[in-house]
Amino acid sequence: MSTATPSATPQISPEETVRRVAQAREMLLHEVHKVIIGQDEMLEQMLICIFARGHCLTIGVPGLAKTLTVSTLAQALHMKFSRIQFTPDLMPSDITGTEIIDQDLATGKRSFRFVKGPIFANIVLADEINRTPPKTQAALLQAMQEYEVTSAGQTYKLELPFFVMATQNPIEQEGTYPLPEAQLDRFMLSIHIGYPTRAEEREIVMATTQAVRKEIQPVLQGRDVLWVQQLVRQVPASQHMVDYAVDLVRATRPKEPPSPDFVKKWLAWGAGPRAAQNLILTAKARAILHGRFAVTADDIRAVAYPVLRHRMFTNFNADAEGVDVDQVIEKLLATVPEPSYGEAVATRSARMPAPSPDGPTAGRGAAPGLARPAAPPPSPGQPARPTPPPSR
Repeated sequence: MSTATPSATPQISPEETVRRVAQAREMLLHEVHKVIIGQDEMLEQMLICIFARGHCLTIGVPGLAKTLTVSTLAQALHMKFSRIQFTPDLMPSDITGTEIIDQDLATGKRSFRFVKGPIFANIVLADEINRTPPKTQAALLQAMQEYEVTSAGQTYKLELPFFVMATQNPIEQEGTYPLPEAQLDRFMLSIHIGYPTRAEEREIVMATTQAVRKEIQPVLQGRDVLWVQQLVRQVPASQHMVDYAVDLVRATRPKEPPSPDFVKKWLAWGAGPRAAQNLILTAKARAILHGRFAVTADDIRAVAYPVLRHRMFTNFNADAEGVDVDQVIEKLLATVPEPSYGEAVATRSARMPAPSPDGPTAGRGAAPGLARPAAPPPSPGQPARPTPPPSR
């Protein structure tokens, strides 16, 4: 890639921008799949979460490569990675860092020095986050929301990009501390992982019982991820799509008049406003990662499960009937209709370029709201140079 300054870097079209973001996604998946077999849905949702600037909670039984996936993804993204194994005796300072006393050997003068903890990384794996008490779990809250850490009255900024990827084991709950609802809401996605297929499991056994080790080549760097995150925010979402996301979230609240009867029967609490925000953000990320210029209803429906499942809480009736949150979301998607287009929205949408089913082409007009970036992602197998953020 060229080392030209941002002002000297030639501008590229929005079509080329979207194509290169989709190409970067394919490159990342190619590298991760050198180690991870299957788990396409989990990888898709993790990438969406990263490029939408969020944090994810991954839930699955042991042995489904939750930890390995996160560490492999960190290698492909060429960013600083740290793993925190949460245990009942873990203290908040073990995560954020602590102050120690330094003594100058020449003068004998003593002073405090802050030693940064493992949270000062780009990708933080919070392994089995529900195995530590709430006091320690809460040490992540400020970092996840404000991207900073406060210790002994001093505030330290975290280096961006910053992601917390937490894992949980849904089977063994003895001696665990369930995350409080306020902390669950700060996770953009709750990703549930299922068992692999027979063919995938056979391939896993073959690959992991040999001495061959595959090297992961870095695809993107931190600056490139920030570049894509800015592009995601510029992906247009029509008022029609925003209304659809808001209607879905409002329908989850049992005490709100628009909610369906089955919601009033099965849910104790519904999702808050952060759910609608995350529906739109993750739908934008999904659209651009798949080479499209704008959010569609299919994007919103695809991210509805991981966005909503940890923000809705079933009541006794649902538990007695064996109804879980995913079944409620399925009924919601079948029940809540897309809002009808208003005249103004329909007129505006008619002027927007329709994305090609085969991806963007060079002859298409610029997508509204999508700025021209300064530089593309790297070619496969080459480490990325820091990419300047797009000019607006």
